[in-house]
Amino acid sequence: LALAAVRAQVQQEPFLETTEGTSISIKCSHPDIRTGDFIHFYRQLPGQSPELLAVTAKASKEVRSPEGRLSVSADRRSSELWLRQPRLGDAAVYYCTLGP
Repeated sequence: LALAAVRAQVQQEPFLETTEGTSISIKCSHPDIRTGDFIHFYRQLPGQSPELLAVTAKASKEVRSPEGRLSVSADRRSSELWLRQPRLGDAAVYYCTLGP
């Protein structure tokens, strides 16, 4: 049995918390990002499938629901999803991935 190694390594905090209505930043580190890679942020609410929130190569992007912003560092080695006023219903697993 051969297993393919996953090239795109990303690191995220395992757990974050905030009080309802208090902004929060979800950081993602991806030092091995390549030229053609896009940064994707997903969230998975309990009992649901993952939902794509935003995709970008390097430009900052506004996020509508939940309201916030996806920002990328100048060297593209890290990114951050900032949520303006998260609500109880926004409690979820948030994923950062790299891909085409």
